[in-house]
This record gives sequence, structure tokens and C-alpha cells, in this order.
Amino acid sequence: MAPRVPLHARSAVDLAALIRDGAVSSEEVVAGALERVRRLDGGLSSFVAVDDHALGEARRKDRLRRRARGPLPPFHGVPIGIKDLNLVRFRITRFGSRGMPRIPAPCDDLDVRVLRRAGFVILGKLATSELGALPVTEPDIHPPTRNPWDPTRTAGGSSGGSAAAVAAGILPVAHGSDGAGSIRIPACFCGLVGLKPSRGRLPNAFGFPDRTILYTAGPITRTVSDAAALLDVMAGTGTGRTHWAPPPERPFAARPTGGRPLRVKVVESNGLVATAGEILAAVRRTARTLERLGHAVEVTTLPESTVEEFLPIWAELIGGVPLMNWRRAQATTAWLRERALDQRRRGLDVGALRERLVDRYAPLLASADLWLTPTVAVAPPLVGTLAALPPGEAFSAAAACAAHTAIVNVLGRPAISLPAGISGEGLPIGVQLIGGMFREEDLLRVAWDLEEAQPWRRIAPGYTAGDD
Repeated sequence: MAPRVPLHARSAVDLAALIRDGAVSSEEVVAGALERVRRLDGGLSSFVAVDDHALGEARRKDRLRRRARGPLPPFHGVPIGIKDLNLVRFRITRFGSRGMPRIPAPCDDLDVRVLRRAGFVILGKLATSELGALPVTEPDIHPPTRNPWDPTRTAGGSSGGSAAAVAAGILPVAHGSDGAGSIRIPACFCGLVGLKPSRGRLPNAFGFPDRTILYTAGPITRTVSDAAALLDVMAGTGTGRTHWAPPPERPFAARPTGGRPLRVKVVESNGLVATAGEILAAVRRTARTLERLGHAVEVTTLPESTVEEFLPIWAELIGGVPLMNWRRAQATTAWLRERALDQRRRGLDVGALRERLVDRYAPLLASADLWLTPTVAVAPPLVGTLAALPPGEAFSAAAACAAHTAIVNVLGRPAISLPAGISGEGLPIGVQLIGGMFREEDLLRVAWDLEEAQPWRRIAPGYTAGDD
């Protein structure tokens, strides 16, 4: 007889099926998740707040299931956490900062609204860097968020709490957002799947115009199937609520069979940062696997860009956050704000800078169906590394983490980070696949194949035990 898989180790898709069939209750699943928060999160700081109504909501889901006469929502009764850059009704959103007003939100934002409609039980709010500005989650409003694989290391950022909670088996999936790698970087550091959709695939959470915006929401999960199913929910696939991106031919969760061979170009290095040897080996190993799967693989390079080319774009995004009391900001965030103000005084055309990057990279990326790169070319930094640096140096260190991810946000293309091995220090290694515009199905098809060909561990060592 196969060993029983504990609830905390199951995928969200599996949990939804168990709840739907009555094999387990939402109350049991949510109670187990709350117990793991209580027992494990003190050393991780993945949550900034736990919803004290979550267990009552789970009981309500169970009553609805028993009375249901038709189909239930796809994730009915499954727990999820929301990144603390997003508004959850009647809850305070801290944005990782002392400088934001502590006012409960009157309503859910658009991200949270669709997740509720999908049947999720919101367990609480998940830690983020201040205003989502850095690839480590070390705001001064709570202890730093730590990596379940090695608590001396960062879980990444800005969706660090999301990744830490999923990697520790507290949550099966989590909500994240990504403006320069903020889903993919923590997914890489924590051995998870992190999917950044195409620009236009999801509506902006706050209703802002999004034809050129850098950031989008997306899933952080332990399996490709969960990422695909959660993308369907967030993108409104099958519900008639899709955004301006063209809808896919089939739901993302409907794994295709077969499919044409793809042209894959591999980038092993970037002028901003040298690729560590074990990470380079993982990229090459993945490239060989793709060749065995029948794809045409070619190693190439991309034009080099500098920190100074991206800095004005990022400073404008962070410096434009409304309602912020900048006198209470952390040093690097305040430095970005000052850069933004200086740019405006000088009349710098940030939009033109962005378009120059698009013009340089878009034609090259169009020459392949997929691009394979490291997600992050270096190991997760030790907790406190960036905080110890002057702001300019801290941003340069942050740029080294985002060397392979940020350009994807400028271009608006979809990308996914996948686990690709474990280093000699016992730390996860991730690789990134970049797809064609609106071609998430290509990313997911190849990701499913790689998941089977290169199986990865689902939960960080030391967090696999539980009472369920």
C-alpha cells in the first residue's frame, strides 16, 4: 500500500478534489494550515497577519458543499495567502512599510476578488519587501522572512512571504506579484514554481492602466498543475471575464498531449552578474533535457544592459506609490523615491527609456519560441546582506538578483521559474523559461515535461512532518 500523503503536502488541485468529494473537510485542511502557521512561522516570518475568521469561513464552505446542487468553484475550501501589497476587505494592508496608513480596506482588490470567487479561504496576509522594491523580504515592520531550506538565507522578494509559506508546506499555493522578478526570484530561492503571466493576461489589481505597466500578479506553487489551474482562475479563463490579452484556445490547466517541437535559445550568462558554476550546470542540464524531449536548442547571448538603464524605470514605479509617508521609508526605498523626484525635475522621459529597451530586446526574443536562462545567477543571499549596504550598492546587489528577470517585465512577456536542482550547500537552483507574448501554454507544456523528466522536492527539508 502506498504511504498516505499528508494534507499539507498535497497540491491545491488535489485538496480541492478531496473537499469536493467529501473525503476531507475544508475545516480540517484550514485547521491544519493554521496549526502549521502557529508551529512553524515564528522562525520564517512568512505571514504578517493571520485571518481569525478563516476557520469560520472554512466551516461555511463545508456547509455550502453539503447543500450544493451544482458545480462548486474550482478551489472551494482550499487555503491561500495574499501578498501584503494587495487589498483584502476589512484588513489592513501594510505594503511592508511603516510609512503606509493603517486603514482597513473597504473592499477586495481585483486579484483578491477573483480568488474569492474561485472558492479559496484566505488564511492571511503574506510578507513583502517595502513597497515591493527589493528581491529580499526584510522590511522593518517585522523580522526578516527566511528561507525554509536554510533560515540564514533570504526567501527572496518581493513575494518572499508567499514563497516561504508554500515551501514550508503551510500553504499549497500563494498569491504573488512580479515587477522585476518578484514571483520568480523567491520561487527560485525556495525551490518552487513561479509564473509571471503576460502583460494583459490579468487586470491590474487596482484598476490602473496596464498597457505598459511593469508588474502583474501570478501564482507561486509547488506543482506546474497548480500554477496552470491558478492562472485559469486569475485570468478568468472559462468564465467570460478575461482581460485584454487574447484568450487561450483551451484552459491552461488542460495539459496538451504532443505538440510541435519548439525553438529554444539558451542564455547562460549576463553582463550584470557572473553565473555560479552549479547554476550554470543546471541550465545546461535542462537544455540537454529539452533536446531529449525533441526541441531545437541553441546557446546564444543577448545584448548587455546596465543597472542605470533600468533604474529610472524602477525608481519611477516605486517613487509614484500614493499615500506613502516617505519620511518613514527604509533607506533604499527612500533613495529610489529621491531618484524619481530628481528624474521629474530634470524632465527625464522614462517612457522613452523603456521603449528603447523594448526596441533592443523584442526583435531578438521573437527569434525563438522559448528562452532558457538562470532565474537567478547567484545563491540566495544571507539575511541582512542588502540591508548592510548603502542604498546605491544595495540596489546594485538587487539588480544582480534580477539580471535575468527584469527585462521580461519591460517586454511584458510571460515567464516561469522552475526548480532545476540542489546546490552543494543544499539550496534550490531555478531556471527560467521566457515565452512568446500571450504564449503561456508553451511555457506550461514544457514545464510539465520538465517536471516529469527532472522531478523536484515539493517541501523544504525539515518541514515535511505534520499532524495531518
